[in-house]
Amino acid sequence: MRAKKLSAKKILQVIQNTLEDSKAKDIVLLDVSKISDFTDCMVVASGTSNRHVTSTADRVVDKLRELGLRQIGMEGQKTGDWVLVDFGDVVVHVMREQIRDFYNLEKLWSDAKGLEIKKPLEIKKPKAPRKKAKSAKNKAAVSKKTG
Repeated sequence: MRAKKLSAKKILQVIQNTLEDSKAKDIVLLDVSKISDFTDCMVVASGTSNRHVTSTADRVVDKLRELGLRQIGMEGQKTGDWVLVDFGDVVVHVMREQIRDFYNLEKLWSDAKGLEIKKPLEIKKPKAPRKKAKSAKNKAAVSKKTG
């Protein structure tokens, strides 16, 4: 399958939605394009356990792969304390809360601009038309036939 070109905003939106669906905590999006030469955006999120961290990072990779975007690199999935996934324009860090507190990436990248990605409006499918209720007369006729 040929990779599709996704905008950084769309990539961030997919990552944020996937992290939220995976119950990641304290999701922070940072624009580091003005202060970094290796990526434009960073996403930092917390997981509640080693297994939660690795499965959350795996879900992000899987979701973006479905859209034709593969990661450049992935590190830390064996221990699950801190998994880093590099998508080029966006780097995702999923960490256990204690590890995140210790390394404090948000402070390290405090010159970065925080980003807020708004979810697109979900279009709800129209409800199927309701079947007409049977009238009392029809109900009585049905009960006579079955009774």
